This record gives sequence, C-alpha cells and structure tokens, in this order.
Amino acid sequence: MNEKNRTVEAAFVFQVYWLFNLLIAAAVVVSTAMTVRAQQVSISSPAPSAFSGVLLQSSAQQPTQASVRLTRDEAVRLALAQTSAYQQAKLAELIAAEDVKQARAAFLPRFTIPSTVIYNSPTLGPVPAGTASADRFSFISANAVTEYQSLVGASGEIDVAGRLRATLRRGLALLDAARAGTEVARRALIAGVDDAYYGLALSIAKRRSAELNVAAAEEFGRVTNLMLNAGEVAQVDVTRARLQIASRRDDLEQAHAAEAVAAGGLRVLIGYDFATPIEILDLTGAVPDTKELDRFVEAQVAKRPELIQFDAERRAAEQEVKAARAERLPQLTYSINGGFDTSSLKPDPLHDHTGALATVNLTIPLWDWGASRSREQQARLRVQSVESERSLALRNFTQQFYGARAQALAAATRYQFLVTSVVDAERNVQASIARYRSGEATIIEVTDAQSTLAAQRTALYQALFDYQSARARLMQATGQ
Repeated sequence: MNEKNRTVEAAFVFQVYWLFNLLIAAAVVVSTAMTVRAQQVSISSPAPSAFSGVLLQSSAQQPTQASVRLTRDEAVRLALAQTSAYQQAKLAELIAAEDVKQARAAFLPRFTIPSTVIYNSPTLGPVPAGTASADRFSFISANAVTEYQSLVGASGEIDVAGRLRATLRRGLALLDAARAGTEVARRALIAGVDDAYYGLALSIAKRRSAELNVAAAEEFGRVTNLMLNAGEVAQVDVTRARLQIASRRDDLEQAHAAEAVAAGGLRVLIGYDFATPIEILDLTGAVPDTKELDRFVEAQVAKRPELIQFDAERRAAEQEVKAARAERLPQLTYSINGGFDTSSLKPDPLHDHTGALATVNLTIPLWDWGASRSREQQARLRVQSVESERSLALRNFTQQFYGARAQALAAATRYQFLVTSVVDAERNVQASIARYRSGEATIIEVTDAQSTLAAQRTALYQALFDYQSARARLMQATGQ
C-alpha cells in the first residue's frame, strides 16, 4: 500500500513538474510574440521621408475601425459589382438578346386552340312548310341556330420577301452593338476607378508631405525661439517663423479636405460605407517605366469597342433598309386548322363535321402613300450617320492616343528629374538652417528653402499621378 502511495505521489509530482515547465514555456512564447509585434509596429510606422514605399491610409477615417487594404484590382472588382452604367449596359445587352429570340420565333408557326359556341336566334320571318328547325336561324353568316367550333390551328408567315430575315439580322447586329456597348461601359468604369484610386493616393501623399512640412516649420520655429531667447536673432524672425507655420498648417488643412473628398469619390464607386477606413498602396511605389509604353501602338486604336459598336449599328441600319424594301414585296401567310364545326355535339353530326382546313394567303401591296419608301430612306440616312460618327470617333481616338502617350512620357521624364530635385531641396533646407544658425543667412533664405522643398514634393507626387492617369487613358485609347 505504501509502495502504491509512493508511486501515486511520484506521478503527481511529475505532472506538477511538467505543468510548471509548460507554463514557463507559454510565458516565454507570449513575451516573444509581444516583442515581435512591437517591432513590427515600429517598422510599419511611416518614416518622415518623401519616399516611404508603404501602405497609405486615409486620415479622414475613424481610428476605432480596422482599415481595409484595397489594391487597384480589388477596387475595380468591387466597382464592377456595383450599380452603375456598366450594369445598365449589361441589362441592355440582355434586352437585345430577347429581341433576337423573338425574331427567330417569327419563322416558326404559332399554334392556337380557338373554341367557340355560337347561338343564332330563330328567324322572325315566315318559314316554308317542311323546313328543318336547324335551318330556321336569323343571321345568314351562321351555319345553324346553335354552332360549336373547336379547332387546333397553326399559322405563320413564309418569308418570301425577306422581311423576317432582315429583322433577325438586324436583331443580331443590335446584340453585337449592345455587347460592344457593355465593354465600353466596363472600360469607362475602370478608367473612373483608376482616376479615383490614384487621385486618393495623390491626396494622401500630399497630406503626408504637408505633415512633414508642418513638422519642419514647427521645428524651425522652436529653434528660432531658442535663438531669440539667446539674443542671437530679432523678434521679426520669430514672427516670420510663426507665419511660415501658419501657412504650412493651412496647406495641411486643405490637404485633409482634398483627401476626404477623394476618399468619398472612391467609396461611391466601390460601394464602401463612408465610415469604412480605406488603406491603399503608396503612390511612390508605382515608379514610371517608359519601356512599358512601347507596347501601345496606333494600330491598336482600331480595336476599340466603340468602333466595333459603330460597325454593328451600321449593319443594323442596313438591315432596316432591307426590311423597309420588303414591305413593298408580296407577303405569303398560311393557316392550318383541324377540329370540328358542328350544329350538334351528338356523335353523328360531330363525326360528319370534323375535318381539316388549310388556307394560303398572298398579299400584294399596291400603294401605301410612300410610307415604306420613307422608312427605307430613313434607314439609309441612318447608315450614313453611323459611318460619319465612326469616322469622327476614329480621329478623336487617334488624337487621344497620341495625347495620352505624350503625357505619359512627359510625366515619366518629370519624375526622373524631380526625384533628384527633392533630394537637393532637402539638402538645401538643411544647409539653409545651418547657415541661419551660424548667422550666415537670413530667415528668408530658410523659408524660401522650405517652400521650395514643399513645391518639389508636390510636383513629384503630381508627376506620379499624371503618369498613372495617362497610362490608364492610353490603355483605354488602344482598346486594352
């Protein structure tokens, strides 16, 4: 019994020992994780530089909500799923597809089952002796006093004039035009998303630059106050430093307002709530590359969906010409009916009056006072109008191509020398402050250097935005 107790005690001690070790290991893991997390947070904090290369988050957002990381492709996907002109174009495409179904159905016979019971009152005039009661009815158009009709019929049109074929081809052409219109709306929506996305990135970059400018102006104001207390500068220098701070704060408030407006515009396109924070990629991460512009050539302009839409509309108008001309040609219709038309539902009369009836009707138009010729001429004028619009649009698209390409190349060139200009401007500010503190320069030189740095940063971000915007227009101009 003592041996068993000792074994149980040993097992209990062993379990307590391992439990204690597990608690120590867990504490070490938790401590390590918290340390790593703190390091990640400190690394992810944006450094005060013009080239951060990190994700940007809109400042006009509620800090209590988790921000949503949004790439350009994700923004496009969300925008395409929202109610927009693109969705309306898709509905128009579905409507055009239904028109094609109706045009195809016009070639097929239409089946009906007309059933009728007719009562014809007896005649009010004298009836010769020996006349059957079934023949004593009033209206001569009826066949008996009581008439029963039940037929299964098939009727349709034999397209000898080509009107149905022209209508079908017109519907197919309009369906192609609707599909091209859907693609046009999709590309226009994507272009709008690009402008809104990169516009927000530009606004955030300008806001961050304004924050850096405010911090630099406040730091210089602090240095100026210290030098005033030491008797090294005059009171006017402190006043000018305060004016510089006020000017930079005004720029910062304007940047905040512009950022809020840009974020709202993007939220409308992608369907986000206005309280949802948005985190987008840094604008400085999209460095312009002039080599990628070489794949855009003028020959690709002819592939734009707008031109495909014009071609489809022209084909539809040509089929309208044929359909209007067919109205002046003979029309052939048919009707086939099977069933009974009897004066009694008794077996013998019903059997005698059961059968089939086939009718072929040929209609030859003679004169419609020029209505069909007017419709034909109207369709021909529509063909000319579409061709004129296509020619004008092609010239405009070509001009847009060369304009977007020139703007993209200019923005890339601006970016190349503005990168160096920003670095030089930062050095100029540091040198001006050093010269001012040593008494070799006036405060005007420092404020001018700070203004130059702010202008160069803004110009750099604007060049990046202009490149992305021109690149998006270039893709749209070449039908990509």
